[in-house]
Amino acid sequence: MVSTQIGDLGAINIDLKSGDLVNAWIDYDGSNQSFNISVSYSNLKPKEPILSFSLDLDQYVTDFMYVGFSGSTQGSTEIHSIEWWSFSSSFQSKSVSGKSDKSNSCHNQLCKQGAGAVAGVVTASAFFVIFAGVLIWVFSKRFKHVKKPVSFASEVIKMPKEFSYRELKSATKCFNANRIIGHGAFGTVYKGILLETGEIVAVKRCSHSSQGKNEFLSELSIIGTLRHRNLVRLQGWCHEKGEILLVYDLMPNGSLDKALFEARTPLPWSHRRKVLLGVASALAYLHQECENQVIHRDIKTSNIMLDEGFNARLGDFGLARQIEHDKSPDATVAAGTMGYLAPEYLLTGRATEKTDVFSYGAVVLEVASGRRPIERETSGVGKVAVNGNLVEWVWSLHREGRLLMAADARLEGQFEESEMRRVLLVGLACSHPDPMARPAMRGVVQMLVGETEVPLVPRAKPTLSFSTSHLLLSLQDSVSDCNDLIAISSSSSENSFIRGHDLV
Repeated sequence: MVSTQIGDLGAINIDLKSGDLVNAWIDYDGSNQSFNISVSYSNLKPKEPILSFSLDLDQYVTDFMYVGFSGSTQGSTEIHSIEWWSFSSSFQSKSVSGKSDKSNSCHNQLCKQGAGAVAGVVTASAFFVIFAGVLIWVFSKRFKHVKKPVSFASEVIKMPKEFSYRELKSATKCFNANRIIGHGAFGTVYKGILLETGEIVAVKRCSHSSQGKNEFLSELSIIGTLRHRNLVRLQGWCHEKGEILLVYDLMPNGSLDKALFEARTPLPWSHRRKVLLGVASALAYLHQECENQVIHRDIKTSNIMLDEGFNARLGDFGLARQIEHDKSPDATVAAGTMGYLAPEYLLTGRATEKTDVFSYGAVVLEVASGRRPIERETSGVGKVAVNGNLVEWVWSLHREGRLLMAADARLEGQFEESEMRRVLLVGLACSHPDPMARPAMRGVVQMLVGETEVPLVPRAKPTLSFSTSHLLLSLQDSVSDCNDLIAISSSSSENSFIRGHDLV
């Protein structure tokens, strides 16, 4: 391969042979036919590009074509790894009158795991640039003439397929109770077989309440723009006869909680580690790599699905919220499942990326220990202490210097102790009472793969106190319109705000 354009990475102190993660931004302006390429070790895009040049992509691409990545070491023996990539396009076409036609504006985002490319030489970056530019141009050409949508759901999402009610009713055998495979936020999930293709899918039938419809629109608008290999893929939707239906890929190995607690044989440690890494990667994408930050708000093992290779697929975005990066979230009523909810979220009602991190920490401890976050009944040796709260129990074991005692006994020691200790420490770090002390999910990914060390986790669980004025102001923001939604119970050590097991 011969590079047609070359930039001097040495001028910005970037060494592609260092093995460090490198981030690249490729911007193509179709109107000016110009490329701007930026490269950095940081996740923040540099102000000045390292390479700028003009290129008319129209002479190289067609309306439909395959796009990929390629690179060369020019004789060296090295590894090229695209850790993750994302894509977005936006434009405003001109109508006949010359005015901007906003109905034709389009926004797309396609994402896979991981943000930069670990490449060996400059040619790899050059080809990354060309093919990413091709991808942008192809999608802008394909969606330039999108017609104005007519249904309310079409206004929310344009990419997935719109199914007819008739074909989904037939696929689920008239929503037969025997086809029920789960219950998500504000809906029931059925196994379906599409008669046209024979493909097996999961059909979520949303509740008929106004709240259920709102959650449907929220889930549809958010997940329809997301693309990541550790997220459940939305195939399409249907809004007919007063019914609201979402169609997803069916995960043949079911949910993580069933694999942990209902399977005949214990889930092997290698599968558990892979699942935790996949969920961490998905959350890093949602929190830090999307155009708008996505707060899931319902991270738990029953919302983590397993594909045929036992890879994790995070699903159920019915409670998710999108916010602009660096913007403060609004206060809401705490929603989610007890045992996974961060203490500050229960107090203030403000869901942030740090509340998702706490929920992930509870999942980590659940997967490593084989115990649910809230144990209703405990007996026998090694029973869960502190009112059956898993997080509290693992903290107590860490304080006593017996952290490995938290490992699932059903694994019969079939794991490396150093790996188990690392995973348990990651779970405790994510479950830190102080949200500011919790790591970011990109950092968690690096900890799990051994690229960075787990931050020092204190032996004694730290306490987080709220001033009376802060607490009252937070509660006033959170529940001013929901006086009957939260019951308050007090103890000598803490206040808890609980609405049953599932908070919705």
